[in-house]
Amino acid sequence: MTIKVVELFAGVGGFRLGLEQAGGYDVVWSNQWEPSTKAQHANMVYKNRWPDSNHCGENIEDVIENNFDRIPDHDLLVGGFPCQDYSVATTLKNSKGLIGKKGVLWWSIEAILRRKKNKPKYLLLENVDRLLKSPSKQRGRDFAVMLSSLNNLGYAVEWRVINAAEYGMPQRRRRVFFMAYHQDTALYQRLESTVAKEDWLDSDGVFAKAFPIKELTEDMVTGILEKDLVTISNTFNLDKKLSPFQNCGLMINGEFFTTKSYPDYMGPFKTLGDVLIDSKDVPEEFFIPDTEINKPKGWKYLKGSKNEPRYNKALNYYYTYTEGSMIFPDALDNASRTIITGEGGKSPSRFKHVVEQDGRLRRLTPMELERLNTFPDNHTQHEAISDTKRAFFMGNALVVEIIEKIGAELYRNITTKTEPVLAQS
Repeated sequence: MTIKVVELFAGVGGFRLGLEQAGGYDVVWSNQWEPSTKAQHANMVYKNRWPDSNHCGENIEDVIENNFDRIPDHDLLVGGFPCQDYSVATTLKNSKGLIGKKGVLWWSIEAILRRKKNKPKYLLLENVDRLLKSPSKQRGRDFAVMLSSLNNLGYAVEWRVINAAEYGMPQRRRRVFFMAYHQDTALYQRLESTVAKEDWLDSDGVFAKAFPIKELTEDMVTGILEKDLVTISNTFNLDKKLSPFQNCGLMINGEFFTTKSYPDYMGPFKTLGDVLIDSKDVPEEFFIPDTEINKPKGWKYLKGSKNEPRYNKALNYYYTYTEGSMIFPDALDNASRTIITGEGGKSPSRFKHVVEQDGRLRRLTPMELERLNTFPDNHTQHEAISDTKRAFFMGNALVVEIIEKIGAELYRNITTKTEPVLAQS
């Protein structure tokens, strides 16, 4: 049995890699478009790795608006969409649903689900974990809008915040993953029939099987979501200090159940040191000269603690700036810190990784950054793409092994529960 997949906001293909490694999935269409750049570098990587794929490098909003038939029917929709303001902007008189702000790509997902006659039966989406508590004046509103819109389209949802390092992977990267099951699926019906929702969250659900957690002991927070998205956008949790949404939970039939979970992993742990290549294979440009380490505003200064007077010219006032020190160089016997998009380039930075190898300090190479996200070696290598851009890709990417584990467990559930899928071509 093959599960047909559409991959949105594909980047350099992390979702595709994970699902292909899990087995049983076929990406029938993918889309990647970066609005802020003329050169579409991620598309170059994607097409280089999958030259025969049905890949689209155009603005997904334009495709949906003007050429919707290009998006084939599929069983599973996946994507790591940008974290933006998800407030509902308006209701269109001639539309069947609600449209958010232009350029907010959650609404591209919603539009595909709403307009597809044969709706995808499953969704697997990823975002930064602050999604569960944003924006600051309506904690949890953005996620509530998403949950309610999926409920209105006939889906149940479960979510989990997963830190890759807590399950043995070599990077501390915390992201929220959420899966949706259409009401026609056996997974939806199993979830609906589960009386004790905590059983689904800590033992029976897809996330619980793929990434085990300890038995839930904290109180469950519950609530009912408004069906009207404008009402949710305007009133949900207004002026409350805390979001109701914890790091794991589920929603079905408009009711959500959420609580705090803790990982339960006893396997091996990979470290930053495990991903390093031999120093003789590191290009000289990645080694940091002593003059760059100790100079004013250099590496040692930026990584160190600070307690110094500063002046705000715009507001015309003096203040004391304080900042704690960071481990310098980075520890090799633990998982790495989170890769950020500014990881590349020679300029000193507080947040870039620096390791000591054979008595010399250096930055991480693109291949080592790929390994921290469990990508294949040199996945992003391309003659037209710089090392700085390759580092940027990894700052935006997800951890492939997480998708592989979730994909394997989802496939097991689908195939052992005789879930219906699209007719095979």
